[in-house]
Amino acid sequence: MRPLTYEARLGRSLLKVLKAQKKISKRIEKALETTRSRTKRSTSRPAKPILVETTAFGSNPGRLVMKSFVPTTRLPKNPALVVLLHGCGQTPESLDVATGFSKLAKERGFVLLYPQQKRANNSQNCFNWFRPSAVARDRGEVRSIKQMVEHICERHRVDRSRIFVAGLSAGAAMTGALVANYPSLFAGAAIIAGMPFGSARDTMSALRAMKTGATPPPGGWGSPIAEISPEAKAWPAITIWQGLEDRVVKPVNALACVAQWLEIQGIAENNGRLEEKPWGRLQSWKESGKLKVALYSVSNMGHGLPIKKRKSVTALRSADPYVIPVDISAPAEMMRLWGLSRLRT
Repeated sequence: MRPLTYEARLGRSLLKVLKAQKKISKRIEKALETTRSRTKRSTSRPAKPILVETTAFGSNPGRLVMKSFVPTTRLPKNPALVVLLHGCGQTPESLDVATGFSKLAKERGFVLLYPQQKRANNSQNCFNWFRPSAVARDRGEVRSIKQMVEHICERHRVDRSRIFVAGLSAGAAMTGALVANYPSLFAGAAIIAGMPFGSARDTMSALRAMKTGATPPPGGWGSPIAEISPEAKAWPAITIWQGLEDRVVKPVNALACVAQWLEIQGIAENNGRLEEKPWGRLQSWKESGKLKVALYSVSNMGHGLPIKKRKSVTALRSADPYVIPVDISAPAEMMRLWGLSRLRT
């Protein structure tokens, strides 16, 4: 028997490849048919909200990313705006899925803005709250976020008397910086596991302050804010949230945040009210019946944002490790304090 020529061997090899390709094509087609049938069966399920990125919103000196969620139905003529700032290692998407804020936006008719950090700016995806150049008025990251707010206000005719801001961890520290720089821009703010404004000047001092607590400046904690906003006469209501088992940001920093916002408003610390709650302790300071500052000290909670535990055993864990199921929901409490009620059907 003659040995096969090179051309013959090549022909057989090509034949085998073609047969294999046909088999693979059939498998792919079968898989596509299965996917199509599943898609048809699941069309009744609501799709997950998608955060939309906007690239042209200003000069963006902080080089941040702008993402937002705007309900497509039942949005009021002049909706409220909620600005949410993620923590280190998070993304707007992970925070939104875990907290359900986009669902709240649809139910209550407000617009969501999610500023996002880039790894090119910070390797851990943290907002640079500890860099003076990032948090100085009309500079760096605070200016980028303000430009996002202005852009979305104009585009969606936002009610400027109902702009709220909340942040977690580095996002909480940046929340404090935003309110310190632009107090008249916001109607309410939530600082969750954050740091007082002006507590650090670089990475090392930031880490040290987080672990052991920052040293108050010579003029007291209110002085860093007074220096940049000396003309401010009114301040939004500030809520401060802290897990008592937090090992990332020591709870003493929450007390410094309280001292900061009490001092800048001229409120005596001993004028507060202390309440024991099933989830921990609530300390609040009011003037003329209006909330000015509140501290939510949450028991059995580490570093993160608290959400209410669900009854389902399979739903006890959050999709985000820094969104922690406990006995109180920060998002629900924000909705109540900010007057963002459900739309009437």
